[in-house]
Amino acid sequence: MMFKRILPIFFFLITLSGLAQEGYPALKEFATDQANIFTSSELDHLKTKLTDFEQRNTFQMVVLTIDSLGFETIEQFAYGTFNKNGIGQADTDNGLLIVFAKSNRKVRIETGLGTEAYITDAIASRIIRNTMIPEFKEERYFEGLDKATDRLIFLLESPDALEELKQEMAAEDSKQQLIMMLVVGLFLFVFIAAGGFLFYKVYRNLIEIFRGMMIGKLGVLQGFFMVIISSFSIVFSLVFVLVPLGLFLGINQVVDPALQDEHFGLKTGYIVLVAISIYGFAILIAALKIVFKGKEDFKLSLSKNDKTYIRKTFSSSGSHSFGSGSSGGSSGGFSGGGGSSGGGGASGSW
Repeated sequence: MMFKRILPIFFFLITLSGLAQEGYPALKEFATDQANIFTSSELDHLKTKLTDFEQRNTFQMVVLTIDSLGFETIEQFAYGTFNKNGIGQADTDNGLLIVFAKSNRKVRIETGLGTEAYITDAIASRIIRNTMIPEFKEERYFEGLDKATDRLIFLLESPDALEELKQEMAAEDSKQQLIMMLVVGLFLFVFIAAGGFLFYKVYRNLIEIFRGMMIGKLGVLQGFFMVIISSFSIVFSLVFVLVPLGLFLGINQVVDPALQDEHFGLKTGYIVLVAISIYGFAILIAALKIVFKGKEDFKLSLSKNDKTYIRKTFSSSGSHSFGSGSSGGSSGGFSGGGGSSGGGGASGSW
């Protein structure tokens, strides 16, 4: 029963797919001007140039101008048109399609599976951005497309020039990545510095809490409560330091689900070890301050407090006084040989 309900929907979707495929233009020439942006001589020039290019190298480069994309994206339209017409040779998939949509102010270079190794997405994007768009903004549509086809032909016929361009783009990418890392690093450093400063203030106060308990001027009960309050600020400050540091160093990793339990156990152990180290070190420093100053003796008081000591020592810092919180800031006919597109290429708008 369910199958009988699904079957009509399945056939309906197949029909829609077929209609969409039929809606793409059947190209007979290397240059087709449906948007009427070329003069007769300009159109003949493109046809002749692209025909000669195929005869020299077997690459099939096709230019198509349309007025509007309708409800499709230019990526969908270019991909469908490319595969419907089989642009490129069937054995090498060395086709290339340039789609220009006038009303939508969009253009795309669609590459065949065999052309992607030469005209990468980055190169296609660069040609659109540097060669086409500046001309299109001045409504020099033919000039933009003519220069773009010249550039593509030159790169496809000149392996050394193509390799040099790839190396140049790789160097530019490396430079941009370095600049980005410096900017991000500076931004993260601000957080790390703020977190470090906050940790220093809170930790110094924590040491004084332990020292006050050791000399009997701060009751153990009140001191223990103040340690708990300080712990929130310590965790907060460490987050400000460790999270940006981890992002900068790239230490965030996706853990294998099968190892989640093991990693959870390890992380829990690390947290316990760090906590023991932080509080243990604070207690050690507090004890050493008492020993080396030699002005106070070790003694404990469960609840008795020296109010004068507490007011002078903790209230001035404002971070961990009892009962208070802390805050942080912060011209021949074209016939496709049967090539197919893998969806590679680049798009642009102006």
